[in-house]
Amino acid sequence: MATTQAKLDELVKILAIAAEPAGAAGVAKRAKKGVPSVRERLDMLLDPGTFIEVGALARQPDQPDALYGDGLVTGRGLIDGRPVVVIAHDQTVYGGSVGVVSARKFMRALKLAFDSGCPVVTINDSGGARIQDAVGSIASFGDISRVLEKLSGYVPQVSIILGKCAAGSVYGPINTDVLIGTEDSYMFVTGPEVIKAVNGEDISAEDLGGAAVQAERGTLHHVAKTEADAYAWARAYLSYMPSSCLEQPPIVNPGLEPELTGSDRELDTIIPDSDRTGYDMHEILLRIFDDGEFHEIRAAFAPNLITGFARVDGYPVGVIANQPLVLGGSIDAACSDKSTYFIRLCDAFNIPLVFVVDTPGVLPGLDQEAAGVIIRGGRVPRAIIEATVPIINLVVRKSYGGAYGMMAARQVGADVSFAWPTARIAVIGAESAVDLIGKRQLAAVPEEHRAAAREFMINQYNETVATPWIAAERGYIDAVIEPARTRLEIRHALRLLRDKPPVAREFNPRKHSVYPM
Repeated sequence: MATTQAKLDELVKILAIAAEPAGAAGVAKRAKKGVPSVRERLDMLLDPGTFIEVGALARQPDQPDALYGDGLVTGRGLIDGRPVVVIAHDQTVYGGSVGVVSARKFMRALKLAFDSGCPVVTINDSGGARIQDAVGSIASFGDISRVLEKLSGYVPQVSIILGKCAAGSVYGPINTDVLIGTEDSYMFVTGPEVIKAVNGEDISAEDLGGAAVQAERGTLHHVAKTEADAYAWARAYLSYMPSSCLEQPPIVNPGLEPELTGSDRELDTIIPDSDRTGYDMHEILLRIFDDGEFHEIRAAFAPNLITGFARVDGYPVGVIANQPLVLGGSIDAACSDKSTYFIRLCDAFNIPLVFVVDTPGVLPGLDQEAAGVIIRGGRVPRAIIEATVPIINLVVRKSYGGAYGMMAARQVGADVSFAWPTARIAVIGAESAVDLIGKRQLAAVPEEHRAAAREFMINQYNETVATPWIAAERGYIDAVIEPARTRLEIRHALRLLRDKPPVAREFNPRKHSVYPM
């Protein structure tokens, strides 16, 4: 009969094997790639010394040579002192593929997150479903998808893409809240070899699903230079999030700035005198929130719209702003998707929204109509209307046409609507308006004076029609404010709205609305 000491020695031996299941071959494989081990990755993500592993000894039954862990490491730890559940593929064990045993570990970890009400961070480095497990492997992806759906909107979910994420392994991450990739990561359903075999098309992995390509498509929300940068970005993202939708987001360094700062006063001269001159919207965003802090989401996708997180009085806010440097800040089909997603993300986790508006309207053109700008744009006001969090609308320059409602005008959903004196609020811009409604008048003007007459009519339109004063007089906006006071006005408005009660829904027997898709 084995002694207690012998059993303890056996445990130490087994745990050592489980810590490096692929042995020397796995170590050599990592060394060749120049990547850390899966547990080193978790140590980089989590607060030092807080990782507690669950399921380290799980492996395929009735197979004496089966590797411990089955290609997946799961457990819990802390990020900034708050609990998170972590799931990480081990690329050295069965290529990080998902089999029946690892899928059960995956779902157990997700259940732990659901029961504990805490975020989930998944580190993906997987070749997809394990071929050897046959139907059991692909069935497991269905099981995982059902559990992921239960977590969506309940707890924050973050996916970090390292190496290659292929086949069925892409559908788990894409159903989480944000995807972070490193520069050398890939995502695709079918790889270059399969594509070449099926249709003869020769394409590189970078062009098919490299990180830069997937960021431009909107699949990845951020591309980090290194793994360490990816973990830092994930930690920063979670600092704006509550642990679950049942909690309020964390407060960090409540603002104690004096009434007006030099940075505030710079806003008085930031809008160019000419409507045709662009400027970088980031210069405004960095001056109207706490400490000039802004955590941008999906920067490479639809850059004519900026989305990201900032803080007001230490409280997180979601920011949606037009970018005049790209397409003049016009709203197109892609940025409509970007906006809808971000509105629903913030609303799910009790994060107020601040819209900063400077847009000439919806981008015209055949390519936009073909891209479904009507359908995709139609989802934006729906998302705003359904949101229950406080919403601030700030018009700094142009707010024209259909874009007026898509940037949370008060009539669509803003609780408080501000405008700068430089704001222009109208159905269309002055140039287009004059060309449409002043056509006959201009035709009657001698040709040599027509350009001057047109310029005069444009100026008249801007000074008498497209002004913030008319909108304020008729009650469509709440106040015209000095740009320098914007930070303070947003702070005061959100303090007022901090205890905004949930909207009492009118009786409606439906299960849910139907989104334009």
